[in-house]
Amino acid sequence: MPQLNPAPWFMILVFSWMVFLTIIPPKVLAHTFPNEPTPQSTQKPKTESWNWPWY
Repeated sequence: MPQLNPAPWFMILVFSWMVFLTIIPPKVLAHTFPNEPTPQSTQKPKTESWNWPWY
C-alpha cells in the first residue's frame, strides 16, 4: 500500500505549498472590483418623521 510509505509526503507537501504560493496570489491580487466604494460622509443624514395618517 503506497499511502503508508511516508517518504514522499514531505516533498508532496512542499510542492503543493509552492504551487499555492506561486500561482494563487497573483490571481487573487489581479482581481479588480467593478464598483469602487465611495467614501461616506461622517455627518448623519437628517431624518424626517414618518407620516402616520391612521394614528
